[in-house]
Amino acid sequence: MSNFRKLLVWQKAMSLTTKIYESTKLFPKEEIFGLTSQLRRCVISIPSNIAEGFGRDSKNELLRFLNISVSSLFELQTQLEISKNIDFLKEKEFNNLYEDSRELERMLIAFIKKIKESN
Repeated sequence: MSNFRKLLVWQKAMSLTTKIYESTKLFPKEEIFGLTSQLRRCVISIPSNIAEGFGRDSKNELLRFLNISVSSLFELQTQLEISKNIDFLKEKEFNNLYEDSRELERMLIAFIKKIKESN
């Protein structure tokens, strides 16, 4: 594959990024430099690291950046839980975002496994 934009995992990460930006628009203004910013930074990191890893010369470098994406995804999942716990996200919205994040997690883990198994 010659273009990271064709990767379904990158496309899913981009979709989740858009959804997080939409959801955090409704967070309290005093959170713009707190939880809002934190959620946005970590979700942006996911597709960004997939793309950066794709542009690297070696399988090991790609795997390193994919693992950073997974770490950012886990950070995002934690912050989504916090957002729900303090009522910034309603249960239904949290469930939708969290399920999207879990789907992306499964895709990233499968992609990493596939890369590791390739010769």
